[in-house]
This record gives sequence, C-alpha cells and structure tokens, in this order.
Amino acid sequence: MIKYYKKSNNTIVEIEKPEKDCWINVYPPFDHKRLATLSDAIDIPIDYLLDSIDINERSRFEQDDNVKLIVINTPIENDMENSIDNDAFYITIPIGIILTQDYNIIISSAQNKVIDWFFSIAIKHLSPSEKGMIVMKIFEKNVFYFIQYLDEMNKRRYLIEKELMHSSRNTELAKLLNIQKSLVYFVTDLRANELLMMKIQRTNFLGIKTDEEMNDYLSDIIIDSSQALEMATVYTNILNGTMDAFGSIISNNLNSVMKRLTSITIILMVPTLIASFFGMNFTNLPFEHSNNGFVMVMFLAICVSVILYLVFRKIRWF
Repeated sequence: MIKYYKKSNNTIVEIEKPEKDCWINVYPPFDHKRLATLSDAIDIPIDYLLDSIDINERSRFEQDDNVKLIVINTPIENDMENSIDNDAFYITIPIGIILTQDYNIIISSAQNKVIDWFFSIAIKHLSPSEKGMIVMKIFEKNVFYFIQYLDEMNKRRYLIEKELMHSSRNTELAKLLNIQKSLVYFVTDLRANELLMMKIQRTNFLGIKTDEEMNDYLSDIIIDSSQALEMATVYTNILNGTMDAFGSIISNNLNSVMKRLTSITIILMVPTLIASFFGMNFTNLPFEHSNNGFVMVMFLAICVSVILYLVFRKIRWF
C-alpha cells in the first residue's frame, strides 16, 4: 500500500498521487508493480525500495545522484505465527528513508510504532524540506522504542525467574530462551544502528555539519543509542548467567529427588527381604514356635527400617 500526504494550511491531508514536497508512506502488503510505478514516477532506483523491505537488510546508507537512502533497523513485537523467527518475543526489521529534492519516502516491511508515530504526529511539526530533522526524529524515536522494549523484556525475565524458582519444568527455560533470542537481535542491530549514525555524522551525509544545534542533536541520539546497546548487553549477560544457574538448580533438584527415591526404595526393601527369609520352607527358623513370632518379625523389620532412615537422615539423603 502507498499513501501520499501533504501539508496544507498547517494540517496534513492525504492526496491521490505524488506532488512536490509531499510525504510518501509505503507499507505492507506490497505490490511490486506499484513499487516499480512509484520508482518511475518520482525517479528513484527501484533497488532502494526493494532493499528497504528486505527483512535481512542491514543498517546502511548510500546515495545515487540526488537520491539518498538510509536503512535503519527498528524493533517490533513478533508475530509468533507468521514470522521468520517463531521463538523470539521481539525481532528487528529495516526502515527505509529515501530523500529526494521533492519527496520524502518512508518504507518498511511491517507495521511498526516508529512509522505510526511519524505519520500520525511528527509530520505535523516538520517541513518536507527539513531533511536532516526528518531523519533525526526517526532516529530518536527508534532508540526510544528499543529502550522501551528492553525494559519490557527485563520485566518479563524477572517474572519468569520467579516462576522458575518454584518449578522444575522446561517451559520457563524455553521462555527465557525466547527472550535471549530477542536480545541477540537487539544487540546486533543496536550496534549496527550506532555505527550508521556515527558514520553519517562523520561523513556529513545529511549536510548538517555547519549546524551546531543539529550536530549536538545527533550526538545526543548516538549517546542514547549507546546506552540502549549497553542495556541490551547487560541484560544478555544477566540472562545467560540466569539460564546457567537455573539449569544447574533443576539438575540438582533432579539429583535430590533421585536420592530420596533411592533411599525410600532401600528402606522398603528391608521388610521385604526379612519377610522373604522367614517365608522360606525350612525348619528351625527363629521364632518358629513362638506365638508372637509374626509380631517379632515385624518388629525386627521396622527397627531395621528406622535405623536405615536415621542413617539416611544423617547423611542428608532426606
């Protein structure tokens, strides 16, 4: 789907076809014929559009004549049924920002909060000619959602750990593994996004080098991105240690259960063994002619079982 927006009398209106100084939002489902038509209509390389909807595209930027492309990865909540990764709670997808002299095109392979925010709020306060500010706003909001999802993952990890303290099932460990996979996406793409922004600043790709305020704005976003990367790295290390620790705890709990079951088996085996001896078809067995023979045999079996129980208690098998 393709939508066109233009500012008119300080309000954003949707238009039928691309015009000068308009915003273009390209979002799924995609029709490659319409993408090709759009490419021809506004004179941009078709590869810029196709690369921006490639789920595996990495963060980068390039320029072809007067057309600039910036690809940055953003976090989204995973659709567990229709995703390339059916385990991770969160994944990352690319957002393509294509800037020309007359148009600003934002394209992504899936609906995400950054683009929703941009076209519902941000464009009301931006001019289509403010190319640098457009990119800065998207960068800033992208980092914001990375941090928000990281906080949500950390809270989810804490709740799963509390469940795991009272459970020996693999279900909770599987959930922790899902969070771990999400963090792998976050760490990888936060690092790539940070390098992208630093390179944009160093090469003056957006032409803002002489604007001290814009340069400071970009530097602040890079710092926030670094903080998000540190958060993701710390959470990853904590989660790795947690999974190792709980794996050991579950293994130890299993060993303890096996020791208790073995002890109970041995204790129950003693009365059976004694009863088997006295049940043999021999003469002159102890207590054979006693009226209390059965009681005495049972008393002997119980005494031996109690002794074994005390021994196992002493060595902490119970």
